[in-house]
Amino acid sequence: MPTVSLVDPSVPIKADAVVVGVLQGKDGPRLAPGAQPVSRALFGSTSGGKLLKALKDVGVTGRPDQVVSISTLGLADFPVVVATGLGENAREAEALRRAAGAVTRTVTNHARLHFAISGPVSAIAEGALFGAYSFTDYKASPAKSALRAISIAGDGGGRRELARAKALAEAITTTRNLVNTPPNDLYPASFAAKVKELARGTGVTVEVLTEDGLKRGRYGAILAVGGGSVNPPRLVRLTYRPARSKATVALVGKGITFDSGGLNLKPGNSMAWMKSDMGGAAGVITSTLAIAALKLPITVIATVPMAENMPGGSAYRPSDVITMRSGKTVEVGNTDAEGRLVLADALSRAGEDEPDFLIETSTLTGAQLVALGGRVIGAMGEPKWRDQVVAAGNAVGEASWAMPLPSEYAGGLESPVADLNNISSDSWGGMLVAGLFLKNFMPDGVPWVHLDIAGPSFNQAAPHGYTPKGGTGAVVRTIVAAVESLTK
Repeated sequence: MPTVSLVDPSVPIKADAVVVGVLQGKDGPRLAPGAQPVSRALFGSTSGGKLLKALKDVGVTGRPDQVVSISTLGLADFPVVVATGLGENAREAEALRRAAGAVTRTVTNHARLHFAISGPVSAIAEGALFGAYSFTDYKASPAKSALRAISIAGDGGGRRELARAKALAEAITTTRNLVNTPPNDLYPASFAAKVKELARGTGVTVEVLTEDGLKRGRYGAILAVGGGSVNPPRLVRLTYRPARSKATVALVGKGITFDSGGLNLKPGNSMAWMKSDMGGAAGVITSTLAIAALKLPITVIATVPMAENMPGGSAYRPSDVITMRSGKTVEVGNTDAEGRLVLADALSRAGEDEPDFLIETSTLTGAQLVALGGRVIGAMGEPKWRDQVVAAGNAVGEASWAMPLPSEYAGGLESPVADLNNISSDSWGGMLVAGLFLKNFMPDGVPWVHLDIAGPSFNQAAPHGYTPKGGTGAVVRTIVAAVESLTK
């Protein structure tokens, strides 16, 4: 990850390339605020007219995701100007994030980039750092970015924003790395070991339950889901306790390191990206570490079930009845609805800590993709807390949408032989039904929210803005912002 710093706008620009923002308007493109020093360095005037004409001559329109570079032809100390499209709403922080990210994602041949764009330092820094990500661990001869340093025009007042942006970028980078790691290297035991490594020296404590501990703890669902794999399951617990805590938040994240569907085997196309089925776990783990790094005065206890859902000889079967940690029994209607099972055990454990609030996140249902697509998180739960978390996520650029939990849909989860079935007899409303299933295991009286990130956690389409192909780091910003909201 490149370094990032603030530079006084009055200081002469020193960089290999300088980035200016371009707005898209009905009357054509126009320069965004902040480009005056660039215009002065090139043409001796802050009007920006000549700079804008030069950009228009090479086709710059200001549309989002458009990045165009032009040579300064020796007219300035910096050799290149990069124009990045801000669209029509440049004052929105998310537009700045995406524009900055589009630059660092695509302009990789310069060591030092300077952003001459006015706006929130946090948004520009976050976008630039998010966009600079690449995952090349498994390439024999990776193409390496030359980018080493990012500077942003701004005064010392943005240092706190810069520190927060760095913490978020580190968390999102780690989340993406975990999601992108192939499942032959990331399985429950290695995932748990990686968490211990990440937490070392952070003030976050880690507890790992192996098979024996899961048996003693009566984690029937985690053991059942992980039973078909040669890689046994784990339960990982992370705890951050600040000295003067204002509240306790429980975090729960689904950690299915690979989901074949079990005996209800997925079709090949649906299975190809199932290394990402631990995206919720990754987000919960890195959010906890980010909260600790930011020294937020909120206690966070994360509970992360880890299992590999495979169709081995000891795999659980449709029609099996599982006794959960809570004592409830669940009939297995489909082994590919495994996430809600391991989460149910984890939620029961999380409730025993008597938290004030609970956030659970998971790549839970294909129905989330059907309802909201690949960029919008579906949020269900106790209405007031759900809406607070949704507002926090939207405010930091992670699109979230509050969804209902209609009690009428709960009837489909009835079983003739157990307390519940893990799938509904009704094939519609799958995202909401999954939320209703989880509701049965939420701690009584605790405000809770379930965030379905099945689509947003893994980008199967082309890269865009600061979002790469593959793991996206979804939900980290939402969790951190929601926890921050409790400090105010």
